[in-house]
Amino acid sequence: MLLKKLLVWSLVSVAAVGAAQAQNAAYPNKSVRLIIPFPPGGGTDILSRLVAQKLTEANKWSVVPDNRAGAGGTIGITEAVKAAPTGYDIVMGQKDNLVVGPWLYGNLPWDPTKDLVAVAHVAYTPVVIATSANSKFKTLADVVAAAKAAPDTITYGSPGNGTTIHLAGHLFEKAANINIRHIPYKGSNPALMDALAGNVDLLVSSVPSAMAQIKAGKLRPLAVTSAVRSSSLPDVPTVAESGYKDFDVSTWYGLFAPAGTPVAVVTTLNTEVNKLLANPEVKAAILAQGAEPVAMKVDQFSNLLKADYAKWKGIVQASGAKVE
Repeated sequence: MLLKKLLVWSLVSVAAVGAAQAQNAAYPNKSVRLIIPFPPGGGTDILSRLVAQKLTEANKWSVVPDNRAGAGGTIGITEAVKAAPTGYDIVMGQKDNLVVGPWLYGNLPWDPTKDLVAVAHVAYTPVVIATSANSKFKTLADVVAAAKAAPDTITYGSPGNGTTIHLAGHLFEKAANINIRHIPYKGSNPALMDALAGNVDLLVSSVPSAMAQIKAGKLRPLAVTSAVRSSSLPDVPTVAESGYKDFDVSTWYGLFAPAGTPVAVVTTLNTEVNKLLANPEVKAAILAQGAEPVAMKVDQFSNLLKADYAKWKGIVQASGAKVE
């Protein structure tokens, strides 16, 4: 009798393991939606579409980009949090909307460290402070001098309230002891268009969002906000080099899934994205956009999210920035 029970139990266990393996092996067996929390044309959109395209090409998957913009990228994150944890709804998150936004917006219905799972780090990028090629501003020092001569008259456009980019501009104001006016847009591209047209004096943007117009000679980069110069813009000084010691603001991009997504699915996505980031063609495409590709294991990326989430609470509170 005991032997019979053990045999039955063994058969059930083998069947369960086999079913689980079959389910995991089958992922994905339908289209995967990649939520992009910003409009088409910006840095997040560019990187997201590159990842979606290359995952589709390399693995014969169907990864479908879906732009869900608004509220500094937090609307798209909210949609991802509410999605079923199956791996068929993932989101391209970034430092802006995951670790800065929650401290700027007081009423977000999610905690990124509890309601999402880190899947795969894709890239990081500094923020660039730029102006139209026709602008009178040739250097960051020109901007500071003009702002001190006429406070609250110089304007800068950003992709929206609650982003690292918005906060980079705010922190620069504090560091330089100037008062310039923030004009938030719904994404990088509208801000870029207005900067090129001269409707705002400055553009504060991710490097990928501004790179094409910088290369075309239509946008003049004045400084990058990272601790070291961008490999894509080696001739552009950092804000720190321009006289503001220790100034360092950059942002990262990566894939996230709703909390509860099966570990096997997360592992599959992480493995495949990391394979892409090791591909010379993909690396070159990311670098060409002004971003720096960096692969991470799931636990590394999860630890980065948690550390930055805790760190930026203090930075946001000290800055006094708030979005109502």
